[in-house]
Amino acid sequence: MSVSLQGRYIKLEVIGAKNVRVPSERIPAGIHISIIVGSTRRWKSAIGVLLSDESVAWDDTVTLSLDVSPDILVEISASFEFNPMLGNGEVVGKLETSWDALLGHGNEPFDISFPPVRGVRPCLTLKATVLHSSDNQETALLHVSDSITECEIARETDAGHERFATYVTSKTVSYLNDAIQHFQSVLDQCLVGHPDRAGALTNLAWARLQGYIRNDFQDIDSVASLFREALTLRPEGHPNHPLSIYHLVEALTWRFSKENFTAVYIHEAAHLCCKLLPLCPEGTHLRSIAAGANGVDYVIGECNNLSVEGSDEGVHIRRVVLELCPLGNKHRPRALDNLGWALRSRFEQRGSTDDLDESIQCRREAVSLCSEGDSERDYYLNNLALSLWNRFNHQGNHHDLNDAISLYEEALRLRPVGHKYRDTSLNNLGNALFTRFNQRGNVDDINESISLQREALTLCPPGNGHHDSILNNLAAALKTRYDKLDVSEDLNEAIDLFRDSLQLRQHGHPHRHRALYSLSSALSSRFTKTQKNEDVEEAIRLCQESLEALPSLHPARYFSYMWLQEAYLSRYRVQRKSADLSLAVENFRLASRHPTQGFPARIKEAIEWVRKSELYQHESALEAYQTCLDVFEGHVMTRLSIISRREAATAFHGAKSLPVDAASCAIRCDDLRRAVELLEQGRGQQWSLASRLRTPLEDLTSASPELAHKLSETSKRLSDAQGSTGSADRAAADRAAMQYRRLQEEWGAMVTKIRDLKGFSRFLLPPSYEDLQVAARQGPVIIFIASQYSCSAIIVPTSGEPHNVPLPSITLTELKNLKDRFARAIRDASTLGPKVPRNDLIVLLRTVWDEIMLPIINVLEHVLNLKRHSRIWLCPTADFTSIPLHAAHPFLTKPDGSGKEPCLEDLYICSYAPTLSALVRSRQLMKKRVPPSFVAIGQGQPRAGESKELLAVDSEIELVRKIVPATVNRTTISGDVQQLVPVTVNRTTISGDAATRAGALQALEENNWVHLACHGKQDHEQPYNSHFVMKDEPITLLDIMEKDIPHAEFAFLSACHTAVGDKETPDEVIHLAAGLQFSGFKSVIGTLWEVNDAYVEHVVKAFYENMFKGGVMDCTRAAWALNRATHAVKTKVPLEQRMVFVHIGV
Repeated sequence: MSVSLQGRYIKLEVIGAKNVRVPSERIPAGIHISIIVGSTRRWKSAIGVLLSDESVAWDDTVTLSLDVSPDILVEISASFEFNPMLGNGEVVGKLETSWDALLGHGNEPFDISFPPVRGVRPCLTLKATVLHSSDNQETALLHVSDSITECEIARETDAGHERFATYVTSKTVSYLNDAIQHFQSVLDQCLVGHPDRAGALTNLAWARLQGYIRNDFQDIDSVASLFREALTLRPEGHPNHPLSIYHLVEALTWRFSKENFTAVYIHEAAHLCCKLLPLCPEGTHLRSIAAGANGVDYVIGECNNLSVEGSDEGVHIRRVVLELCPLGNKHRPRALDNLGWALRSRFEQRGSTDDLDESIQCRREAVSLCSEGDSERDYYLNNLALSLWNRFNHQGNHHDLNDAISLYEEALRLRPVGHKYRDTSLNNLGNALFTRFNQRGNVDDINESISLQREALTLCPPGNGHHDSILNNLAAALKTRYDKLDVSEDLNEAIDLFRDSLQLRQHGHPHRHRALYSLSSALSSRFTKTQKNEDVEEAIRLCQESLEALPSLHPARYFSYMWLQEAYLSRYRVQRKSADLSLAVENFRLASRHPTQGFPARIKEAIEWVRKSELYQHESALEAYQTCLDVFEGHVMTRLSIISRREAATAFHGAKSLPVDAASCAIRCDDLRRAVELLEQGRGQQWSLASRLRTPLEDLTSASPELAHKLSETSKRLSDAQGSTGSADRAAADRAAMQYRRLQEEWGAMVTKIRDLKGFSRFLLPPSYEDLQVAARQGPVIIFIASQYSCSAIIVPTSGEPHNVPLPSITLTELKNLKDRFARAIRDASTLGPKVPRNDLIVLLRTVWDEIMLPIINVLEHVLNLKRHSRIWLCPTADFTSIPLHAAHPFLTKPDGSGKEPCLEDLYICSYAPTLSALVRSRQLMKKRVPPSFVAIGQGQPRAGESKELLAVDSEIELVRKIVPATVNRTTISGDVQQLVPVTVNRTTISGDAATRAGALQALEENNWVHLACHGKQDHEQPYNSHFVMKDEPITLLDIMEKDIPHAEFAFLSACHTAVGDKETPDEVIHLAAGLQFSGFKSVIGTLWEVNDAYVEHVVKAFYENMFKGGVMDCTRAAWALNRATHAVKTKVPLEQRMVFVHIGV
């Protein structure tokens, strides 16, 4: 040492290091530097984190006295725990140097290199500065006498690290044994509670693990136990917690790879990796190793290669693996697809729609991550199609089937002849086409399905894992072609193929139940043809065996019940034993009510139960109808959009007539109350479902304010969530549907809770007869039932029991004919001059009088003693909705020649009610009265090309403006006293360019009385698109339904086709007038067909003059005012233009 440095101090700054590799290849907690003077360790730096580029940054400083030996030893060591350290760690490199050498670089940083470790030289960056006495007054000084005390366990630990590193580099087992001996000695000294126990456990476990990896040590159980105990001692938040997780992951992955790839080990490793990665900062060495090819990447890959299970644990582990695969990870598509498999598998066991929806969501993303040309795209396309096909079978959405077929076709194109998975694509596409044939009946589909399955079978010989499945699917297609097209040779081939498939699915096979009930179905078909008892006996036995193989809630039990009832019914048709019919009915009951099967399948079975119970006059018919309506309602409720609900309502053959047929059945059972209830439950479902979200909650608020508030909020969220149409983006539509269903479940749970309250047991249940009879408070309601079994009417009186009025003179066929004749007569009448007699119409209206209305009038007059000019409400169903019942007329002269015989409108004031519930709701909303405001909206000059000009609209609007008084008398209620009070009417008009869609909708919301004069358009294909024509864009029925205007009172719709529903779902009563009533208007004047611009002013003028007679403004006078108006204009307006106007509501 230079003499000039004696008595001085040196400030040594440890800045950083590069190329730091641990000889034993063990992952360190960090790296530290030691300064050794003589034989004594004088100083240790802080522990620096090793980064992924093998560098470390410290910026640590020490001040040393120079009054010592001129030589020093600089040592780089790896620490395997953060403070407190156990020993000094594993030496990475040592370098002897001198103070003079350190100070020879001036005040600038410099590098010193160490001997190579695993092929690279560690390099340390330092800075050394001589300090004068004045510079070190506040600096901690290390003198000759300063040293770091090392205990016995530290020395033993260091010896263990040294021996272990030698073992790794030399592969000599004796060094491993020595290392284990040292580490075991340390652990023996670190008893439970000792602060260094976790470190001692880890060192011993790591040495044993490396021995296990190299087959020099066998006891992996002890290794895992040691790591687990160390992890327990280093809980979350402990600085060594991440490293302890990594150690256990390493042990589990090696055990997995060396012990027959037992899934439990790699599954646990995946769970631990999910905890580990968030704890490893980006850029650290631990992160690069943990997330690398031998860490998380390995765990993901191995998990993805394991078979997928549909258990809760199987789904959970797939979620864990997906969590390890963020966007951009190469394993993400396969992780998504595997989660999709697990969810689909669980769906097949439990029938949860949420599982199937999530499966599709995962698989859509997997497909999106595989661009055109990706080698695995065909695989992901096929799997997405499979989940969509499953969902179609469960929920019946035709978009799913169409998408599945398109995806299957694309996958097949990517699997040309010679592709190893071509048989799978052929089989799957064949299945989807078979499904489409069952839906649409296109013979090309079933023929192509069979062709594809045959080709698949040639590519999948016996011994192939899919052979049994293809046999079963080909057999099913052949059996269906036999059933639908009577291709006789198909049936025996199908039975042979089913037997072959069953032979391959021995006891314990997961799909044996399918082979059992499939063969049963074919044998039942052959029994029907040959009447050989052995076939039907075997069919019954096979289905019973399939039921024994399935848990009670397995979705596939539905098919076992279905084919078992078919077997019993087949035998009943031949042998006519009542016990077989009873057994068939019991299986109808079980199938249609099986909770884990999808609604479409259950609906089909319930409809078949209805048909068979009617055919064989079984006592369960009424129960079958009730089941059918309940399941049908449940199905429609699951649909997100209004239009998709209508699609669901029209998707089932025979469903259209269910409400009237159910009512007819109840009438035949002499249960008229039930007939009214069933008819109401089955009709107008769209309105009743939507109305539930707008139910007044005053009574509930009194009983439970908290529940009322929660229900109101959830109802609003549900209402906001439901769309008018489905999204074109399938993935977005799926997400919206899932959200909607969860909201619906939340809403349903609340409703169930409310029903537990005293007095609320029937809250939002289908209304009882007593509930519905409220509709008849102001006069009887006459329900017209048009069923294939009988046509009749039920009169619901103001009080007491309902009355059945048979209509023996008319059948459903005759009613359909009458409807068609009316349509022709109305059309022809529009071409006649105003003075020309409407003879065809007169004949038809006389038929309505004689065969329909006269029997009803006799009951009204002679049984109910209803006074003349009383109000009555007509509630037509099915084909009755197309008959102008209110215009029934005898067109006869009285026997004494004193005048004309009275017609229906001479006897009573007629109104229509779309449903009884709609009328009840309107009466309830009558309590909400606000100051009157009247708006007249006219649009006679729509956008070019939209419709022809209506020349009389402006004059009609002006006429209405003049007639509506500025001041009227309004009824107010104070206690039990009603009185008329004069009030001012806020009157406005909107016409011409101002009569836009937005302007008109705003006016509808802001005014409680509305007159609308414009074109009305009925959309026969999609009735929700029926609309009023405005200047820019139309106001559709959907627009109106979205409005909630409880203060609204009256609307006059001076437009064409505003009160006529669509042909496909007449009992849904989907038309513009019903939409306005739903939105809040209690009293509506609508039209049944096209109105003539030349005559409408006469009716409007007469109506409003009667409406405001006496200065009273009361929407309940509308029916009477219309009755008076049509009488007043007889000489000015032809018959069909008087009949066209009808009143709906209160």
